[in-house]
Amino acid sequence: MKRDLIFKRAMVCLIVAGFLTATAASAETVIKVGGSGGPLGSAKLLAKAYMKIHKGVSIKVLPSLGSSGGIKAVIGGAVDIALSGRPLKAEEKSRGAVETKYARSPYVFITHRQVNKESTTIREVEQLYGGKIREWPDGKQVRLVMRPESDSDTKLLRSLSPGMDQAVLSAIRQPEMNFAVTDQDSIDMVMKIPGSFGGATLTQVLTEKLPVKVLALDGVQPKAKTMKEAYPVWKEFYIVTLGNSSEAAKEFAAFFSSPAGRKILAANGNQPL
Repeated sequence: MKRDLIFKRAMVCLIVAGFLTATAASAETVIKVGGSGGPLGSAKLLAKAYMKIHKGVSIKVLPSLGSSGGIKAVIGGAVDIALSGRPLKAEEKSRGAVETKYARSPYVFITHRQVNKESTTIREVEQLYGGKIREWPDGKQVRLVMRPESDSDTKLLRSLSPGMDQAVLSAIRQPEMNFAVTDQDSIDMVMKIPGSFGGATLTQVLTEKLPVKVLALDGVQPKAKTMKEAYPVWKEFYIVTLGNSSEAAKEFAAFFSSPAGRKILAANGNQPL
């Protein structure tokens, strides 16, 4: 599968990068972070702040491996910390992985920047995924960007309503659908495909300063502070380490929940937990 191929290539890169890092910087403590693309932008900001007050620590935030890829990497010892958009499975826990839920971010519906639209509704989203709406108001074709059926984003969408469940399954089964394996792939496709419609977390859009259009949903602008009160869709993030992770890795993981870490998260589209 494409997801497995991406993971294998990433693991080779991690092994090479780890060797070069150990050779070039043996005097400093190196912490490697990887996983779901959604929270990586915030992780880079947290790493920058942490390194300012921990001069002997170098934190490498790697390109997106996906949640499952990051968890495999931390279990295999290729990274020290994984960031995941889903909780651990029983099999992953049995191999020593430990999760800490640390934040949530609004899950937003996004379009190509030239789509003439500013807001949508859950009912309209059902119609878009179900193929009942095939054109935008200006007559341009709607081009869906989907995640695989097993992906946590797809499961989130299906959970919104019985209508969304059926609509998303219908979209997945369409021939020549645009499928994205990782968060980065999904965003890239929305940016490049005219008329595109997809989803992302607000924190990814904000921290990476992505040129996409974020739609209001059911009359509510997606902001982290509106999630509990009105905004209906969000995604939760987890830090994944091992029970025997290094003290340096555990200390950086703890920084996510510190007052300074929570302030950074809140300023970048997250609601700290």
